[in-house]
Amino acid sequence: MEPSTTTAADFLDRALLEEAAKKSGLLWVRADGQQQARALWHAWYDGAVVVVGDGAEQPLHGLAAGAGATVTCRSKDKWGRLTSWPATVTELAPQSEAWRAAVEELRGKRLNAPDTDTIGERWARECRVLRLAPAGPLDEQPGAMPDGSLAARPMPSPATTRLPIPAGLPKLLLKRRKR
Repeated sequence: MEPSTTTAADFLDRALLEEAAKKSGLLWVRADGQQQARALWHAWYDGAVVVVGDGAEQPLHGLAAGAGATVTCRSKDKWGRLTSWPATVTELAPQSEAWRAAVEELRGKRLNAPDTDTIGERWARECRVLRLAPAGPLDEQPGAMPDGSLAARPMPSPATTRLPIPAGLPKLLLKRRKR
């Protein structure tokens, strides 16, 4: 958006986008050409979403520098779909000034890291840090949401749901309570 052509609605849309991205712990990101979105943890830095992935971190399937993506945010209080926008993907060069600043923001958001003290070095060796900058007007926002269900089939995974509990288990549990 060029400063000379921005309107009050553009500023409100940008405020909604920024606030939703800052407050949400997860975003759903669908790379152009992909069928499904993936949940990614992230940080908001310098007017864009930054994510770290690949290596031992979250997978960034389909996200590539110079490509596009669609980012979807949920509402922090209701957890429902709040907004969606197109983004341009840029890969930050390891150890560059922008990369170091993004890593500082991401470091605070990374929960249960096995190597908190040296996480930056590991990310520089193994991972990619991507910047997803807003690239146009909001696709979805309150009052302008798509009709119909947006439910998606779960991503393929080797994980399975539990099998039915064994028939004798309730009897064993009840005996323990009686003692």
